[in-house]
Amino acid sequence: MATTTEIQDIYVGHSPDPDDAFMFHALANDKIETGKYRFHHELQDIETLNRRAFASELELTAVSLHGYAYLTDTYALCACGASMGDNYGPMIVTKGTQSIEDLKGKKIAVPGTLTTAFLALNLCLGGKPQTPSRDAHQRGDAGTFTYEVYPFDEILNVVERGEADAGLIIHEGQLTYGSQGLQLVVDLGKWWMDETGLPLPLGANAIRKDLGRVTMEEVTQLLKDSIVYGLEHRQEALDHALQYGRDLDNRMADEFVGMYVNDWTIDFGERGREAVRRLLDEGHKAGIIPDPVTLEFIG
Repeated sequence: MATTTEIQDIYVGHSPDPDDAFMFHALANDKIETGKYRFHHELQDIETLNRRAFASELELTAVSLHGYAYLTDTYALCACGASMGDNYGPMIVTKGTQSIEDLKGKKIAVPGTLTTAFLALNLCLGGKPQTPSRDAHQRGDAGTFTYEVYPFDEILNVVERGEADAGLIIHEGQLTYGSQGLQLVVDLGKWWMDETGLPLPLGANAIRKDLGRVTMEEVTQLLKDSIVYGLEHRQEALDHALQYGRDLDNRMADEFVGMYVNDWTIDFGERGREAVRRLLDEGHKAGIIPDPVTLEFIG
């Protein structure tokens, strides 16, 4: 007598931006066979997903590498799904031309204290937040600058209105800040490359350990299949991703996706893994991340 395979639900969290949409297109739109796994997608900004991961709410979730430093007991990193800034990354922008030194003592609008952008900002400016990043809060003092948390897609407007001296921008704001008359002070991905010779690992996908090793491996493989499908059906995946590209036309969306969905996304590789280790080690040595981080990759 034939047996019916029991469906296993996998709740997935990822950001509502073009690169994540591109990455998850095949899973979200039934382009690949997923066997017994049924995926449910929840789109939220990365800081919200970082915070939700503390409660282990999602089986598979996008996380900031900074956020992952606090999640190693409950999640492992998928070897695929990385967002890697290879000599580019989050940016600090202002209304007028300024230098990195000019940012000292200023108020900076940030997209969340668990974001990798926030960690890189502190490493660049020598900041050490008085309130730990793990504690949810809206504003604080990092010693060399003060900061206030805003939704990532509001930061350009906040700086343009003069409500903060500078803004730490992620996602498509890296391509569109000039349209609001803002000036680049420093690209933190380029700064990190100059400092270390390594790409800046920004985001990843994490899978919950209580699923068991077999399920973790199988779900990670399906994520990899989805990424490969998008890269092999680029325009189709771009058409899906464009609905999440605030103020991006097809050309800019293609450029943005190319920045963050590429060979690094198929697999971190040894250099990518070393970049993650170095980033989190530097964060620990700077006193921003409280404990040393032991990494576990699946796939």
